Amino acid sequence: MKSLAWIRSVAAKFFHRSPVADETEEELRSHIELRADDLERSGLDRAEAERRARIEFGGYERYREESHEALGGNFIETLVQDARFSLRMLRKSPGFTLVSILTLALAIGANAVVFSIMNALILRPLRVPHAESLYAVERGQDQAINHSFPDYLDLRDRNRSFEDLVAYNVTGAALDTGNNPTSPWLMEVTGNYFDALGIRPSLGRFFHRSDEHGPDSAPYIVLRYAYWHSHFHDDHGVVGRVVQLNKHPFTILGVAPPDFQGTLLFLAPDFWVPIVNQGQVEGVDVLNERGNRGILMVMGHLKPGVTQAQAVADLNSIGTYLEKAYPKDDSHMTFSLTSPGLAGDWLGGPMREFLTGLMLLAGLILLAACANLGSLFAARAADRSREIALRLALGSSRRRILRQVFTEAVLISLVGGAVGLAGSVVLLRGLSAWRPFSTVAPNMTVPVNPDTNVYLVALLLAIASGFLFGAVPVRQILRTNPYEVVKAGLSRRTGRRITVRDLLLVAQISICAVLVTSSMVAVRGLIGSLHSNFGFEPRNAMLVGASLSTAGFSGDSMPAMQKRLIDTVRNVPGVKSAGSVDRPPLYFGANTAIVFTDKTTDLRPSNAAAEAMVYNISPGYFEAAHTSLLSGRDFTWHDDENAPRVAVVNREFASRIFSSTTNAVGGYYKRPDGTRIQVVGIAEDGKYEKVTEAPQPAMFLPTMQSPHVRGTHITDSTLVVRTDRNPQQVAAAIKSALSELDPGMPVTIQMWDKQLNDSALFASRMATLALGVLGLMGAVLSITGIFGMAAYSVSKRLRELGIRVALGAQRSEVLQAALGRAFKLLAFGSAAGLILGLLATRVLAAIVYGATPRDPLVLTGVVLAMALLGLVATWIPAQRALSVDPLILLREE
Repeated sequence: MKSLAWIRSVAAKFFHRSPVADETEEELRSHIELRADDLERSGLDRAEAERRARIEFGGYERYREESHEALGGNFIETLVQDARFSLRMLRKSPGFTLVSILTLALAIGANAVVFSIMNALILRPLRVPHAESLYAVERGQDQAINHSFPDYLDLRDRNRSFEDLVAYNVTGAALDTGNNPTSPWLMEVTGNYFDALGIRPSLGRFFHRSDEHGPDSAPYIVLRYAYWHSHFHDDHGVVGRVVQLNKHPFTILGVAPPDFQGTLLFLAPDFWVPIVNQGQVEGVDVLNERGNRGILMVMGHLKPGVTQAQAVADLNSIGTYLEKAYPKDDSHMTFSLTSPGLAGDWLGGPMREFLTGLMLLAGLILLAACANLGSLFAARAADRSREIALRLALGSSRRRILRQVFTEAVLISLVGGAVGLAGSVVLLRGLSAWRPFSTVAPNMTVPVNPDTNVYLVALLLAIASGFLFGAVPVRQILRTNPYEVVKAGLSRRTGRRITVRDLLLVAQISICAVLVTSSMVAVRGLIGSLHSNFGFEPRNAMLVGASLSTAGFSGDSMPAMQKRLIDTVRNVPGVKSAGSVDRPPLYFGANTAIVFTDKTTDLRPSNAAAEAMVYNISPGYFEAAHTSLLSGRDFTWHDDENAPRVAVVNREFASRIFSSTTNAVGGYYKRPDGTRIQVVGIAEDGKYEKVTEAPQPAMFLPTMQSPHVRGTHITDSTLVVRTDRNPQQVAAAIKSALSELDPGMPVTIQMWDKQLNDSALFASRMATLALGVLGLMGAVLSITGIFGMAAYSVSKRLRELGIRVALGAQRSEVLQAALGRAFKLLAFGSAAGLILGLLATRVLAAIVYGATPRDPLVLTGVVLAMALLGLVATWIPAQRALSVDPLILLREE
């Protein structure tokens, strides 16, 4: 009961009018009435006596406010009064209110979307217990996330900084549960994966480190909860069930909890298997090859009290040991730590850099919006100067007027923020449900649903924005002299000094020019990427994925089966040419290997001549890919394991290893195992890992010789098929032919240009779209800002313009007088913004292919765009200035 009484007393203090306030009001009225009684007794009538008494008393409202504040006035009551008055004033100016709310809604909504993406992909930790102490291990100066399994074992067993280290890898496989086989994504993990992360099963159990006893010793599966729900229909009897994974029996042990989606943000695996069964899952076991780093990622929890610097020093000491113990396999073994999640995703570092830049541009949008609204509020304060002067003359304090202005600004910002946040939530939910790589990886998502952090940031941005643009007219209000304003009436001085509104408009135009420049650079880069030379021609070509390992082929049977696949596809009507490649160029990265000159005898990694891209191809690949051979010959089926080792290299490879392309054909180079390879042809340069890369060396090796080059057979390959007919009909015929060849082999077919858009060009397209939207928003804000300034200038100078017209001024002179200042500010702001934009858009070169701010078309486009924005924004004010009728203005006077 005592607590309830306390709550009631607190509520009464904040929300109910204080009795002291009523007593104060009565006391002030009594003073006036008593003086009126005295004056009435002196012979004045009652009305005149009350008027004289109020004049002698002075500022009634001021005394009431001072008394109210001195007695500890009710804060909530005052705030409600200010809010009510602000709402009445805003209702009187619906156009101003609507423009202000929409402006802030755009700006805060854009910031909420960008921050939510950054929060989800970079700031928010993975959904695992104690995620704050979880770190991924990166290797070398390039901060590579791939490690070899033997190196991982040394790091795990020798470090003193981590509770435990886990390793994981993502791959595909064929799963047969008794119905139609499917091709899900799975994660190969070490046996300590779930235990080290602190994950508990939702059903059944997990596998553990104790379950591993050598290669192929742990044929177990743990299902992701969503996959269990969609494919096994929440069947609790699934535990202990035996299924076929790549035609090998695996036992389902359990189901992961619903909120655990794995340790990659973009890709949620359908299930997990022990990595010791790599031979059965991938058809090849490279766990014992220290130099084979694949895409094995490593992470773990730091021990309590261990700092990142201490952990890095610990790992680097292990790296020094590895360099000395294995000089042929391990070099540059320095390590760093990073937040997990994006580590291992193919966007990785570029995503961090781009989101950081995008957040800065979104912040500029908000600053532009605040500058716009600050200018509007300054103009509004100038229009309300007579009202403010009368309130000051009647006794209102400047502090109360300023509080009223800030209340009005914060109300607008809160409403605008709420509208913008609502729109951003709808957009973010759509992004989270989006499957950008539906044809390549259906499990890839963009998990950017907003959380509490996003809502708090939106609220803080709204409040901060309100105070920011609400503070613009403060100096103007503080310097208001009520007596001069009332005496001057509605006249205004039209001085030529630089005002705060001018500076705000210049800043706003500069920000707009930065955004327009960035968006045009991105658009030019994207157009260039679509028409650039990749070293292959993706149009009119199909990628046919035929997974031999999932069909049960392994070892020596694979090369012969690959030849049968190619021959079968070549015989399909409509196929012009066909060839295979182990990994298409620009398909989520590339495989690399170091090479040495033929004269090198010490084959340590530090003596390598280059690190080249590696592609294992069949005869006919160059023809199918439309990759030009500059000299030499293509491979034949006679380039098999019994023939001398040969390769086709690109022009960049020849220049680095042989100094020129003229003496490269017939020359030799060495691989790390000492194998000498003869160059039989030179192909054109291309793009292999990403479209923004500089020329990279590449070597193409015959598929039939791959067992001797890598130590293992190529497990899978992609067929490049070129056709001049309807792709859908040819694709159906290819599927039918391959089904007859082996009914159990999963086959996927997609157009090469579509696959390229989903992989290599995805970042460029998204960057261009995002920057284009921000550029459009900046343009809208710029138009409203210039229009507001021009319209206000014309409205305040109508009488002057009318006199000019009456005196015979030309139309050009009227426009110069009315809008010359606006155009000068537009020129200054555009020039400053263009210079800043040229500096800011350099970061785009790492994401958008061919993006350069020095492009003459970009520079010309920005100048024309800003001029067009100025013409659009000043069109209506210009028409009003030119239509001034001096006779009407004189009659109004």
